[in-house]
Amino acid sequence: MVSITFLGTSDAVPTEKRNHTAILLNYYGENILVDCGEGTQKQMRIAGINPCKLTRVLITHWHGDHVLGLSGLLQTLALSGYNKTLFIYGPKGSKEFINAVFRTFTFKEKLKFHVEEVIGKFFENEDFILEASSMRHGIPCNAYSFILKEKLRIDKKKLGKSKIPEGPLLQKIKKGEKIVYGGKTYFSKNLTYTEKGKKISFVLDTIYDKKIPIFVKNSDLLICESAFDEESEERAKEFKHLTVKQAASIAKQSESKQLVLTHISQRYTKNSEEILRQSKKYFKNSFIANDFDNFYLN
Repeated sequence: MVSITFLGTSDAVPTEKRNHTAILLNYYGENILVDCGEGTQKQMRIAGINPCKLTRVLITHWHGDHVLGLSGLLQTLALSGYNKTLFIYGPKGSKEFINAVFRTFTFKEKLKFHVEEVIGKFFENEDFILEASSMRHGIPCNAYSFILKEKLRIDKKKLGKSKIPEGPLLQKIKKGEKIVYGGKTYFSKNLTYTEKGKKISFVLDTIYDKKIPIFVKNSDLLICESAFDEESEERAKEFKHLTVKQAASIAKQSESKQLVLTHISQRYTKNSEEILRQSKKYFKNSFIANDFDNFYLN
């Protein structure tokens, strides 16, 4: 199961109820933080999340509201005896920005980390893929997709009847091979089922671009900024952000299943439901994220 926790959902200025942008994706042993706005580690404490379980950080861009919490988080990890290598991914220029963090702040304890400036498919293992696409926001900026691969799973009920033990035989079944056990032949297709893959996309801070629906195509969950209402398209263009109508249009064009709106401006503190209403006009399966909201994909 993939879980998404919103640790911050505001735009450049936080409010009483919305912290700066940060989103945590959890998949078994992977804990991937997307952006790290000011106050993120406090939000993690409130949500009961151990920062030492982080495995990767995806930085969309180096505007303060998306990264001001990073130096504090890194210091906390160093002080807490973080014993893994933290992988930090970001757009062009990220290596120099990280170096600047360590020049600005004194870290007494050592912290193992690895920084990559990424575009396209930049990580893959047997379970999932991470991809990045450049956005238009005035400075180098990335959108990201987490793609969970399709899996062949053992049907435990059918397996129980066969009494095939754990071990090499089951590994062959998982690979789609037939096996012989107890004088009987077992075919993989009779003991397994296919678990469909999942795709979660993160589009934060960008002007509208026709390549965005292509990048987030068929997302099960599209998490997208919505800094302006539909009447403010010119202002959105000026500040290189999306309107709620544009976010909904991206979801519809990409045939995504769910749209979650975030990066909500302080202008809509008292009427965020109007933002959601506007989105639903164009894409029915829309939601608006609040701090500490959770979304799950089975």
